[in-house]
Amino acid sequence: MAARSGTPFARADATAQTATPDGAARAGAPVAALEEVTFAYAGTERRALDGVTLKLWRGETIGVMGASGAGKSTLAKCLNRIVPAFEDGDFRGRVAIGGRAIDGSPVSELAPRVGMVFQDFEAQLFSTNVAHEVAFAMEQAGLAREEIAARIGPALEAVGLKGFDDRDPTSLSGGEKQRLAIASVLALRPDLIVLDEPTTDLDPEGRAEVFALIRRLREEGRTLLVIEHEAEELRGCDRIAILRDGAIVAEGEPASVMGRLALLEASGVHPPDLNRLLGMLEIHEHAESIDHAEALIRAHFPQLPRVERSESEAAGMVAEIRAGARTDTAAARPEPIAQLERVSYSYPFGPRVLDTVDLAIAPGEFVAVIGQNGSGKTTLAKHLVGLLQPETGRVLVAGRDRAGLAPAATAREVGYVFQNPDHQIFAATVEEEIAFGPRNLGLDSGEIGRRVAEVLGAVNLGAMRGSDPFLLSKGERQRLAVASVLALRPRLLILDEPTTGLDYREQRKMMALVRELNREGIAIMIITHTPWLVAEFAQRAVLMRRGRVLFDGAVREIFTHEDLLAGSSFRMPEATALARRFGFVALSPAELAARIRESA
Repeated sequence: MAARSGTPFARADATAQTATPDGAARAGAPVAALEEVTFAYAGTERRALDGVTLKLWRGETIGVMGASGAGKSTLAKCLNRIVPAFEDGDFRGRVAIGGRAIDGSPVSELAPRVGMVFQDFEAQLFSTNVAHEVAFAMEQAGLAREEIAARIGPALEAVGLKGFDDRDPTSLSGGEKQRLAIASVLALRPDLIVLDEPTTDLDPEGRAEVFALIRRLREEGRTLLVIEHEAEELRGCDRIAILRDGAIVAEGEPASVMGRLALLEASGVHPPDLNRLLGMLEIHEHAESIDHAEALIRAHFPQLPRVERSESEAAGMVAEIRAGARTDTAAARPEPIAQLERVSYSYPFGPRVLDTVDLAIAPGEFVAVIGQNGSGKTTLAKHLVGLLQPETGRVLVAGRDRAGLAPAATAREVGYVFQNPDHQIFAATVEEEIAFGPRNLGLDSGEIGRRVAEVLGAVNLGAMRGSDPFLLSKGERQRLAVASVLALRPRLLILDEPTTGLDYREQRKMMALVRELNREGIAIMIITHTPWLVAEFAQRAVLMRRGRVLFDGAVREIFTHEDLLAGSSFRMPEATALARRFGFVALSPAELAARIRESA
């Protein structure tokens, strides 16, 4: 595939081996092949994989996408026999590595040939320093001490961790930990590297680090299989495979797959926003980059203006946005639900995490708090809800100093949903989980029953009221965590990374629920790394860095501050970045399509 400049996995050389567009056979055996593979986990009738056939050729990067439960991780585990050797079930079909069937091969024999970086990459890290972490897998593979020592340095250098040998893995950033997990796999020099959602839970900077590494590995001719939810990140792959209900429903070069918008959405995949935009403009082509999308649009709408934005023009755009958002200053402003006044905080033996922060949340607002990992976002939220006490400054809840309030009084005003719903779910049934909070407020059984019924309907879990919460899907557990907080009827609901680990359909369901709650009058604060969530749902953005608030204002305005966003490693949505080239600030593909049609 000839990749355009700017695509995530563009090759350095134009002669590298790639799949032919018509799928013609190649010489030699593929690096890995699955042939009619079907698998159902023990105790279930549902097939996690259903007749999957897929070949991976040397030097290829294949992207795999699909909804949660589509079979992506199961497919990956078949490549080194974790399935069915460690995860029992009914397995049928054939898997071959280098042309040799792996039936009956021990997982330990395959591990050096098929390097696996799991979705929960931190679970792979356990050694006392970085060098020992890289050495561990090689020791298990039986390599000689001299060979192990010779491979550690090159593996760390390949992932940008040269000189980190003596660092404690727990002291690394999220992106560095992920790169360390990849280094431990690279040191084995496997035939195939499998990365299962390698950037889950990483901030934009960590994501950029990992995908830059994947680009380098691809340019070196490594064979890669990358499982990922975000379609934009996989545009530069040689091939894309879409899984749905355990079967491959589409496979081919990105240009042939990513333009099939209806199929992607039906498969629980977020289509690239640039392709969605082109579809709305009836341009039936695949956009390989923002530059490419702009060229396609200008070819169809030649009368669109060309904008060379100066500092004064950018300032004029900001002024226009502010004027549009201005409210009547004479009108009485409502008292904030929660407020931080010059709050500072440091964790024991650590640096300052909040540094004289001022912030107020008014009734009915929808606020997105953004920034890199470690910028203080979650610490800020925990102060609002009462999980932490400020070193200096104060927190007000409904106009009262929170330090003097009972926990129940705070809970009636501010509710908090953790990033991982399993950190707050513990009851035996869904109904008991929701009833726990109201029961602790001392409400009578009739009122508790009414609230349970009310929130079950709000989160669409009525049919599961008697179910074990830990048997629900991740999206359902997330909605249950929201329901358990809603039963307290708070005026402000804080959600920490509410869509992490959810597929596109589950993300949309979660955000539709959150938006409806906001329309009913509940103030919302979301902590998120996902640009399109900020653009499409929030009204106000708070950008944090190193414990300080760098920006607090309208979402439209923050997307005019490109340097500020870049300095905080936050990427604006591609449709918004493209809109700037036409002189607009558009927050969604639909809004940009409408503005283009109006201007043309």
